[in-house]
Amino acid sequence: MSDPESSETRLRTTFNIKVNGKPTAISTVGQAYQFLSSLNSVEWMEFKSQHDEAMALLQAAADNAIMAIQATNAVRTLFVNAKLL
Repeated sequence: MSDPESSETRLRTTFNIKVNGKPTAISTVGQAYQFLSSLNSVEWMEFKSQHDEAMALLQAAADNAIMAIQATNAVRTLFVNAKLL
């Protein structure tokens, strides 16, 4: 199993979000995985099932780049529902 935090696999899009007023660009599996794991679980509690799905798909995409499409869609859904996009 690859380390998802260091994965350079590209997502199908670049997510441009603002965190604490600072713009952040997320374009790789590793960046998305780091962002989603850096916040504590209480902050994602409302979106737990979507967060868990996104994390699982990011881990899968780190091992198999074909999964990048599904991982991108899961991250997009999570970000939209969390009103980050």
